[in-house]
Amino acid sequence: MAEREQTRIPPAVKGDSRKRLGNAGERLAADRLRQAGYVVRTQNYRCRVGEVDIVAEEAGDIVFVEVKTRRGEAYGLPEEAVTPAKQRKLIAAAQTYLEAHGCADASWRVDVVAIALTREGKLEEVRIYRHAISG
Repeated sequence: MAEREQTRIPPAVKGDSRKRLGNAGERLAADRLRQAGYVVRTQNYRCRVGEVDIVAEEAGDIVFVEVKTRRGEAYGLPEEAVTPAKQRKLIAAAQTYLEAHGCADASWRVDVVAIALTREGKLEEVRIYRHAISG
C-alpha cells in the first residue's frame, strides 16, 4: 500500500506535544515570512533576558518575531497568548540582540505570527501582525 503525504502536523508523544507543536509552527512561520519577503537571520535566539523565535529583516527593519501556534480555539486565538509579560520579555531580548550585534541604532520592530490549526492538526490560517508590539 502506498504512503500518503502527510497534510497534518503529526500528533506528539505525551510530554513533548507543546514543544513539537511549537517547533512545527516556527518552521511554518519562517517559511511564510520568507514568502512574504522577510530575510530570516536566525531562529531561537536566546539571551539572559529571554528568547525570540525568529529574527529577520524586512523593509529596512530588523524584525523580532514571536510565533504562537494553537490547535483549535479551546484556549483562545494564538495571538491572544502574547501577554503583557511576554511582550516585555520580547522587547528586552530584542534590545539585547541589537546591542550584542552592534546595531543598537537600527530601525526595529516586533511582529507576531499566529498559526491556527484544526483540532486534528490541519493548517487553517497563518496571520502575520506587523508592528504587533510597541516598546
